[in-house]
Amino acid sequence: MSTTRPPLAVFRKIILPELEKGLQEALAPWKEHPATLLAEMVAHHFGWKAENGKPGKRVRPLVLLLVHEAAGGWWHQALPAAVAVELVHNFSLIHDDIQDQSRTRRGRPTVWSLWGPAQAINAGDALFAQAFAVLAPLQETFGPARSLEAVQVLARACVALVQGQVLDLSFEVRDRVTVEDYLTMIRGKTAALLAAAADIGALLTGVEETRRRAFREFGEALGLAFQVWDDYLGVWGDPEQTGKSTADDLVAGKKTLPVLYGLSQPESAFARRWRQGSISPEEAPEVARLLAETGAQDYTREQARRFTQQALDALQAAQPLNVPYEALRSLTEELLGRAS
Repeated sequence: MSTTRPPLAVFRKIILPELEKGLQEALAPWKEHPATLLAEMVAHHFGWKAENGKPGKRVRPLVLLLVHEAAGGWWHQALPAAVAVELVHNFSLIHDDIQDQSRTRRGRPTVWSLWGPAQAINAGDALFAQAFAVLAPLQETFGPARSLEAVQVLARACVALVQGQVLDLSFEVRDRVTVEDYLTMIRGKTAALLAAAADIGALLTGVEETRRRAFREFGEALGLAFQVWDDYLGVWGDPEQTGKSTADDLVAGKKTLPVLYGLSQPESAFARRWRQGSISPEEAPEVARLLAETGAQDYTREQARRFTQQALDALQAAQPLNVPYEALRSLTEELLGRAS
């Protein structure tokens, strides 16, 4: 695994403070409204007030802005689109935490665990709506046609995201789920928004269709790799690094990729235990060990590597400009080796 190349570090140093500023400015008016609890919940979720203020990785907006540069644009002009994508992502996280009953994220309590599911739904809904409101300045910079198409791309990604979440939840009560079912699910739940981020970054430059399609394929493959590795960390990651308990997915009965691989060996100790019913948090470490004995760790790592290579191949096919290409390549490789 190569180390992070200097261009990525430089882009992060320049872009991320501006992105954070954009996020805070987009949500600042909420502080002046009588419903100040909304601003409080969102500030907590983003880590702006918590003692453990670990921020998100901002992968999706970073991909959008780097693709915009790689396709010949200037990242700062596409900043409203990047803010919108990150708001959509965080809307989905708040709602996911409610549906999965996850009590921690990024090392701090989830919104619903502090204020209840009903208020957390309100916080997520507000982020969703604000995401589309912040896209308005794109019209002045890129014209009405491209800005409208960006709205459409993001809206379609939101529908795909929700469809993926519906499948994910339905898998918990289905007896049989195939790897193909799983891939369909994560193409919506995770890959759709990353694909949209890359697509929007490219389309705003007016790049030709073949290159735009390659950038979108890069984003989708990156999303698949990201989710597969997230599944790995959900069972065998370090909670100190991930900010979530490794028991959550097993206790929730989630049919992640490693679990599906383990279940494909029906006589394994893991599969036998899985068929016996729900897993308690106390049992989770032992069940994770049984799952590892099936070879699920190696299999999941290999699938993450495979999708990562697909992403790199698509990125090269997009004929990106050299410096942002190096940054995107470094980001792609970094995500495969991440610990959280």
